[in-house]
Amino acid sequence: MLQQTPVTRVLPAWEAWLNRWPTPAAMAAATPGDAVLAWGRLGYPRRALRLREAAVAVVERHHGVVPADIQELRALPGVGEYTAAAVASFAHRQRHVVLDTNVRRVLARIIAGEQLPPSSLTNTERARAAALLPADPEAAATWNVAAMELGALVCTASNPRCPSCPVNDRCTWLATGKPADATPRKVQTYAGTDRQVRGRLLAALRDAAPDPVPPAVLDACWDEPAQRTRALQSLLADGLIAALPDAGYALP
Repeated sequence: MLQQTPVTRVLPAWEAWLNRWPTPAAMAAATPGDAVLAWGRLGYPRRALRLREAAVAVVERHHGVVPADIQELRALPGVGEYTAAAVASFAHRQRHVVLDTNVRRVLARIIAGEQLPPSSLTNTERARAAALLPADPEAAATWNVAAMELGALVCTASNPRCPSCPVNDRCTWLATGKPADATPRKVQTYAGTDRQVRGRLLAALRDAAPDPVPPAVLDACWDEPAQRTRALQSLLADGLIAALPDAGYALP
C-alpha cells in the first residue's frame, strides 16, 4: 500500500484491511472484487489484485505463513526487489539493502552531491547503499529505517530541512551549495490521462458494488468515447472489472 502512496492516505485503508483480513488465509479466501473494493481510492488498484494473489501463494506454498527468505518473498506475486528487502529487513531483521525513493534521495545528496537520484534505480546506487550498510543485521535494519525516515521527514524532495539534518556536516550536496539538477524533471500529470478515466470508471463500479453497472452509467463517466473505451478495455485486461453476459460490468 505504501508504494507511491503517502502514509497518511494508507493508514485508514491499512487498518481496515487488517481488521477484515488479519491473516494471509483470510485474504486468500476473499474474491478479487473484495480486494479492489477494499482498496478504495489508494490508486494503482492492480496492487490490490497482486496482494490477494500473494496471499493465495502464501497459503498454497508456505502453509499460510509469510516466508522470511528473500528469494521466496521475491517469488510472490507483486513482490519486487524493494518490497522483499523491506519485509526481510523490517519484519525479520535481516541484512538487506532497502532502497525506496526517500533512501535513494538521501544517499544521492549525501554521497554523490546530487539533488535527486536517477529516475530508475541503478547498480551504482545499489553498490553505494550496500557499502554503507552495517554488517550486523539488527543494526542494518535500524539503519534502513533511519535512512528512510530521514528522507521522509527531513531530506525531503522539496524544501529539505538541512539545518535540522543530523548528518548535514557530511552532506556533499549541501557543502557544494545544493546545486540543482542539470536536467529538470518532468512533473507527471494526472488530469485528462487514461489513469484518470480508469479511476472514474472503477469508482462507478465500486460505488455500485455488489450490483452491476450498465454501460450507460460508464458512458457518463467520461465524454470522450475513444479514451473511455480504451480505459475500459485496459481495466478488463487487468482483471479489475468483469464484463457480464447482459452487457453490464461489475467488480470481479
